Amino acid sequence: MTDLAVDPHIPERMRFRPRPNAAIAARDAGVPVLDVVVPVYNEEADLAASVRRLHCHLREDFPFGARITIADNASDDGTTRIAAALAVELDDVRVVRLEQKGRGRALHTVWSASDAPVLAYMDVDLSTDLAALAPLVAPLISGHSDLAIGTRLNRSARVVRGAKREVISRCYNLILKSILAASFSDAQCGFKAVRADVARELLPHVSDTGWFFDTELLVLAERSGLRIHEVPVDWVDDPDSRVDILATAAADLRGIGRLLRGFADGSIPVNAIGAQLGSNRSAAPRSLLRQAVRFGTVGVISTAAYVVLFMLTQGWLGAQAANLVALLVTAIGNTAANRRFTFGVGGWANMTRHHIEGLIVFGLALAITSGSLGALHAVVAQPHHLLELTVLVAANLVATAARFVLLRGWVFHPRRSC
Repeated sequence: MTDLAVDPHIPERMRFRPRPNAAIAARDAGVPVLDVVVPVYNEEADLAASVRRLHCHLREDFPFGARITIADNASDDGTTRIAAALAVELDDVRVVRLEQKGRGRALHTVWSASDAPVLAYMDVDLSTDLAALAPLVAPLISGHSDLAIGTRLNRSARVVRGAKREVISRCYNLILKSILAASFSDAQCGFKAVRADVARELLPHVSDTGWFFDTELLVLAERSGLRIHEVPVDWVDDPDSRVDILATAAADLRGIGRLLRGFADGSIPVNAIGAQLGSNRSAAPRSLLRQAVRFGTVGVISTAAYVVLFMLTQGWLGAQAANLVALLVTAIGNTAANRRFTFGVGGWANMTRHHIEGLIVFGLALAITSGSLGALHAVVAQPHHLLELTVLVAANLVATAARFVLLRGWVFHPRRSC
């Protein structure tokens, strides 16, 4: 079989730098293959049972040498004492104490200092079935992949959690797909792994110390052309989770903005990182700015057409019916124009699906505009036609923004066109 890495007859653009087998590297260095980090903050109730369960799994069901590192994030209850006792009681368990909180800070600190060739982390509640650990790290050990994540959003994943968290998770990942053109499916599942040689290149460029650390690491890896392996997991929600959802969401949005600025001004050197790690695959996403401008152009034309149609039909159809007709006609034309002009999709492949999903997005737009019109009539008994038009135009702009997010992150996302 031809070795693509060294054969001089293979074009340069098709070559890649092979990753060494981590098991062989660990054996030669006399270190564990895997270092599993468990970040904790005030987890005295669950820590001992979870670490013993993980230790038992690694000893009896994991085929390679492994270490557990408890990363204590400045706990002020009995967590530190329990962690120290576990390190004495169990082989290959150690404790790293940090004086500041932050999951990202804990992972950055421990991973940067670890001597294991493969690094992983999981939440202390062990919400993810440990049977997924070996499939998670196997492609990293072999050198096939660079990072690996557990995903709760794959069809074959089995997940038990409330509707609120399900909606939040899916909305967050949709935002990542729409704004950052992310291809990975689940950024926040607390079950991830990375090769140490890859982590050494990525971590200096990851600045978040909290919950956005995962997303920043994955986006940076993907933009650098690295390979991310996904494993569908069996996952049961922890009802005692103390994550502040609103504060975390706000921090995530700030993190997304920071990444966009870094990619735009070149302060995040993804090309240099990819070159250093031997990646020859360009992972530059579809230009958000270019697509936004083209979508805006289509949107302006669609809005103008909407206004004309609404004014022409309002007098004899009534406001609601005129809104429906104007939206439907412009939505069909808008989807077709964006398919070809904004997102560069041509041909007949997936056209039916695109238009069906475009109509679903249209339904959302209709709900936004009709809802605004209904709210206006609830406040003003007989509003002037100009006031109705003003409210509808404003609502239509909101609906247009929602359409862009859904068209980019769902309908025309390249991963769904494969």
